[in-house]
Amino acid sequence: MTIRCAVLGSPISHSLSPALHMRAYRELGIQGSYTAIDVPSGHLEKFISALDESWTGFSLTMPLKEEVLAIASDVSSLAQQTNSANTLIRNRRGWQAESTDVPGFVDALSAAGFSKFSTIAILGSGATARSAVAAFDNAGVAITVIHRSSQREPHMAAAAKKANLNFLPWGSKIPDVDLLINTTPSRVADVYASNVVAHGVFFEALYNPWPTKLLASWRQNGGESVDGLDLLVHQGLYQIELMTGQVIDHKNLWPILRLAGLEAMNK
Repeated sequence: MTIRCAVLGSPISHSLSPALHMRAYRELGIQGSYTAIDVPSGHLEKFISALDESWTGFSLTMPLKEEVLAIASDVSSLAQQTNSANTLIRNRRGWQAESTDVPGFVDALSAAGFSKFSTIAILGSGATARSAVAAFDNAGVAITVIHRSSQREPHMAAAAKKANLNFLPWGSKIPDVDLLINTTPSRVADVYASNVVAHGVFFEALYNPWPTKLLASWRQNGGESVDGLDLLVHQGLYQIELMTGQVIDHKNLWPILRLAGLEAMNK
């Protein structure tokens, strides 16, 4: 089979997705292409409407994860719950919007040996933060969101159907929790790096810069962590299944794709 895919967003030149997806295609014996295309906010609908039939699907990064919902003909239940999507797949009706970030969070932690959390703190309240909420939305789980925009609170609350959610303003002390997740844009969370207490597990959703100041400080203090490359790989495995129509062995493929990401990062 031959497929044609790309990652869309802006800025996009730093993306490791092409390296990961192309390596997966080689491992799976799939003929295809996967590139990175700069699509700024407000330009996604125009870009999609101009496509020919050769395109199979797209990965979506910031700032397009919310914008994509308005142009999708079908939206998955997870994308509805998080009010965001990171994957767009062509179907008979047009385009299907999906969220693979949600299972990506769970699988990245599980692969590192972490699976059960009763207290969670999330830095940020954007699309990735809502995916994190949905990923750990279980009865009895307490999630504290530390963020900069109270306007985002309704969407965050909608992503939590079972967990107990509460909000703190940006700059508040990070509570001692089982799991801390940073979803804020590059360098925003640096303010917490100088006084971080490495309690529980830290999930840094970013991989650029590498490592972030907060992740470096956490590791220097002896804390356990999972990084943004792990998230990119594990959510990417679900994207690859959607784009190729194949069921793949996540356990065997994810270490190969992580290595491909590290190699691309060091070029």
